[in-house]
Amino acid sequence: MEGTIVIKCGGSVLNELSSSFFQSLQALHAQGKNIVIVHGGGPEIGQMLKQLAIESEFVNGLRKTTKEGLDVVEMVLAGKVNKQLVSLLWQYHLPGVGVSGVDGRLLEAAPLDLERLGYVGTVTRVNASFLAHFLRVRYIPVIAPIGCDQNGQKYNINADTAAGAIAKALRAQQLIFVTDVPGVLHNGSLVEYATAEEIEKMIEDGIISGGMIPKVKAALSALSDSLPEVMIVSGKHSFYSEGKLHGTSIQKEAGVC
Repeated sequence: MEGTIVIKCGGSVLNELSSSFFQSLQALHAQGKNIVIVHGGGPEIGQMLKQLAIESEFVNGLRKTTKEGLDVVEMVLAGKVNKQLVSLLWQYHLPGVGVSGVDGRLLEAAPLDLERLGYVGTVTRVNASFLAHFLRVRYIPVIAPIGCDQNGQKYNINADTAAGAIAKALRAQQLIFVTDVPGVLHNGSLVEYATAEEIEKMIEDGIISGGMIPKVKAALSALSDSLPEVMIVSGKHSFYSEGKLHGTSIQKEAGVC
């Protein structure tokens, strides 16, 4: 849909979202932008699994999800985290509505690798028309990345993957990854623009390291002909003012904007 912005909020930043962040959302919404939010919840899931004495392991950065673990993932993502974020939006007079990818079969999924990862899924189809119903009446869908297959079997979907698939299906104008830093930093200064090739070189040279690597890799994987630019912004500060997004713009190739 024209003027649609998909925003992915990682679980690690959800508890640090500032008033300025929500004010940026208010400004975008007031300008008529359609906003869709996809959220994670890794830290909350990890804490609950620990409390319930359910073992958890990661394979290539993805949480292996057993049937028992899937119940916890759904409880935390579609329950606690989703409703906390919706409640925050309403505190700032933003009309949030919480759904999971199971609702309306929003996110149809298939197992990524059932033997190695359990019930971790990849998105096979996005029900864009389901989201369009909310956007037409100016609601902000807040999506917990749980999907299901055609038989109703549920899967835990990586939030970055879900956000990229949703942005593509909606032909979004912009995909934004919200983190706990202003964007990609080099010697303490913000890198405002970088091509996919330059990002790969910065990873190779060690300029991008640690937790920023999966963030930029998720941004790179989301780039396409229909989405030639992805932003990485901070959830701790204003990311939009005076008609401009503030953060690191990762572009498929130079001069796309």
